Amino acid sequence: MFARLVKLLTIARYPRALGALARHGVAMTSEHLDMLRLAKPASVIDVGANKGQFSLATRTLFPSTRIHAFEPLPQAQGQFGRLFAGDDGVTLHGVALSAEEGAADLHVADRADSSSLLPLAEGQRTAYGVGEAGTVSVVKRRLGSEVDLASLPRPILLKIDVQGGELDVLRGIGDFALIDHVYVELSFVELYRGQPLFDEVYQFLADHGYRLRGLFNASRTPAFGLTQVDAFFVR
Repeated sequence: MFARLVKLLTIARYPRALGALARHGVAMTSEHLDMLRLAKPASVIDVGANKGQFSLATRTLFPSTRIHAFEPLPQAQGQFGRLFAGDDGVTLHGVALSAEEGAADLHVADRADSSSLLPLAEGQRTAYGVGEAGTVSVVKRRLGSEVDLASLPRPILLKIDVQGGELDVLRGIGDFALIDHVYVELSFVELYRGQPLFDEVYQFLADHGYRLRGLFNASRTPAFGLTQVDAFFVR
């Protein structure tokens, strides 16, 4: 309850964010503002955009930032589209990013923002009380095929919140030299079957020229202790 109150008070400081909450019911992710101030992105690739909460936080701090957002769930796409209607600086791609291209089943969780290309594991229910509600067919694309990264203004921030598909998104980039910052939600516990955990993604990014700059929004659960964290990497 206290955390929700703090979030509402933070949103109330920003007219754009407050208006979006009142008109569209979308609350910007105020917990990411400190990271955004560090990154100062000119372009953002928002992977796992959901209803636009992170893109809204970006737009609130940096109104001229170019945004490419990726969200495969149709209902979330509709909310995102309404939120950014008429904003030529925001492009929504209704696909899932991965290392390979083609059709796939998205495992839809009973809390939609926990949906994943990977089946939900028992750890997800144990940690957060979230289970699988069904599947929906989606299109998978590689980031390097969807966005001409070389044409975007720098610095470029890649934000990844894809519930276990982090390495597949990263393997679809192509030219890592074009991505200045990576901000990714990582797990210490298997919440999705076969997902890479913190150490594996950390090592992958280190091998591709990134260093860990900071950790944000640590999530602790009674069953596992430290369970997830948002990690910020820079080249």
